[in-house]
Amino acid sequence: MAEPTRVHVPLGERAYDILIGDDLLESAGDKLQAMFPGRRFGIVTDDEVASAQLPRLTRSLDAAGLKYSTVSVPHGESTKSITRLNEVVEGLLEARLERGDIVLALGGGVIGDLAGFAASITRRGMDFVQIPTSLLAQVDSSVGGKTGINSPHGKNLIGAFHQPKLVLADIGALDTLSTRQFAAGYAEVVKYGLIDDEDFFFWLEQHQLAIFTGVRRLRSEMIARCCEAKTRFVLADEKETGVRALLNLGHTFGHALESATGYSDRLLHGEGVAIGMVLAHGFSAKLGLAPSQDTGRIEAHLKRAGLPTRLADIPGELPGTGFLMDAIAQDKKVVRGALTFILTRGIGQSFIEKNVDPAAVRDYLDEMRG
Repeated sequence: MAEPTRVHVPLGERAYDILIGDDLLESAGDKLQAMFPGRRFGIVTDDEVASAQLPRLTRSLDAAGLKYSTVSVPHGESTKSITRLNEVVEGLLEARLERGDIVLALGGGVIGDLAGFAASITRRGMDFVQIPTSLLAQVDSSVGGKTGINSPHGKNLIGAFHQPKLVLADIGALDTLSTRQFAAGYAEVVKYGLIDDEDFFFWLEQHQLAIFTGVRRLRSEMIARCCEAKTRFVLADEKETGVRALLNLGHTFGHALESATGYSDRLLHGEGVAIGMVLAHGFSAKLGLAPSQDTGRIEAHLKRAGLPTRLADIPGELPGTGFLMDAIAQDKKVVRGALTFILTRGIGQSFIEKNVDPAAVRDYLDEMRG
């Protein structure tokens, strides 16, 4: 078996590795036994991942002689809630897991955020390991320590920074994703090129078809490049008080759209980000900051991936612009009521813009609504 690709996150005493490769679920037991001898494990997963991936993990834990219990919740963005958080915490406590034991987050971004937050507060803080099974989680949400749940007031407004002890990104898990789920994760991949790496965006344009048809070498390289980029931002600004906010390109619009669709399967997170990135580039062009042809180039690339790129692509009715503006006003980047957006001067040239005029945003959304 080939050695996995390793990306190191050097955070001093909280440093950890991201391992990327095939069959990592099969070898997880041995790795966890070596890293955490004598510990017990609490697996947090969802019903879909439990069917597709949990048997691979438990066989590995059994073979290594490790003791574990499992807490399973429903799949979907709505699971990032106070109710489900309470279920997970109570499940870990009912299993009599102690502070020195380990929480294993087996699933996509929702499970990683939920389980990581549960680990941060259970017994005043337990260690946890990310085992991301979706593309979105492997390239983005499993790295960097941002954990949390949603509120009726907005997305990710309740949470904590809590770094994992290890990330195991098994590329084989991606084979079980639907085309839609894989494409949703791919939106976060594209984001890294749009932020500050036009060469990576060009690389994606060249290799998009091969990536979607499952070429392992390219998928591994893609995930590693994303994790390296995410690590760079985390090291520069772990608590997101400055430059790390660039990772939210497209997310201000995207999160508002997720809220407008009730955090449902009408709009997956990555789909909201895809539309949000097109809107962010289009808004930048409208303000005279970026060339309008870049918006078309980005939109064409996302469309080839099967992603929605316009408000009209979202099924069903959307609430009015006023609802979207209220959601934007609750964005975590808002400071003293002033809107902050990630805007751009072109592909690979994003920047943080504070005190964005709400009237300009409202007018732009009205225009985009047709």
